[in-house]
Amino acid sequence: MHTRRNFLRNTAALTAGSWLLRNDLFASQTAAAFAKPGLQLFTLFSVMDEDVPGYIKKIADTGYGEIESAFSKKGGFYGMSPRDFAKLVKDNGMHWRSHHVLGAPFRMPAGAKPPVGADGKPISIPPMKNLRDNMQELVDQVAEGGVNYLVCANTPIGSLEEIKSSIEVLNKTGEAAKKAGLQFAYHNHDAEFRTVAGVVPYDLILAETDKDLVKMELDLAWTMKAGKDPVELFKQHKGRFPLWHVKDLANNYSQIVELGKGSIDFKRIFDNAELSGMKYYFVEQDGAPKPLENIAASYAYLKERVLK
Repeated sequence: MHTRRNFLRNTAALTAGSWLLRNDLFASQTAAAFAKPGLQLFTLFSVMDEDVPGYIKKIADTGYGEIESAFSKKGGFYGMSPRDFAKLVKDNGMHWRSHHVLGAPFRMPAGAKPPVGADGKPISIPPMKNLRDNMQELVDQVAEGGVNYLVCANTPIGSLEEIKSSIEVLNKTGEAAKKAGLQFAYHNHDAEFRTVAGVVPYDLILAETDKDLVKMELDLAWTMKAGKDPVELFKQHKGRFPLWHVKDLANNYSQIVELGKGSIDFKRIFDNAELSGMKYYFVEQDGAPKPLENIAASYAYLKERVLK
């Protein structure tokens, strides 16, 4: 007999089953992502362009399964077309998931010195395209490579005018990326959490960008350096952080080091992956002194201490 009680009982069972199915699905997706950590190639910036195929193979041999690319000294995609770079990554058993671009023309931070090569001389870097001036071109290139995410690596936020202009660029890029079959995201440093003209840039970016078109790639270390708790951000903006940068900080958050050599509790953060909506994460160590040794040590730490 179809009674109200039977209907409610059956509906409750279906609802519970659906909930369990969704959680099992997320768990399987998360487990798959955890099984093959990703790497942000900026970690190998000092050596990558010397032998791109060779270093891609060494990254794969270390155990990494996902790649996030950035700018290189050769320009473009490590001197290659998007399709050729995508094939290189695929041929080594990895996935090219994400690519970093600039939000506006690059400016060296005040007081910063240009990077130098092994010979001690300043590195010559080809002009880098940016979203403000070359948005559609960059979107089309990344789409050509079959990448999942296009990420704005940084953008001007030094004044309220710059913040608002940057937000406009982010929203427009989010729309263009969606049309091209990409998901757009924004990557933070610690500066986004410092008050500018009475506002916190990151809060304004979160509030005034479309939450579906502009996701966030949370750099865990820069967020912690700014005095913010990633887990609290996950709670406040559930599902908005499909990408993470995983780097560690030592000496009172002043030095970037291999994972496990610093002070960040990654286990606690990874335990809240579902809350954040995380799909992919990328190990990064800016200025890694011994890149291949460093990424191997970080990989081992993740597998042995965090992803159990």
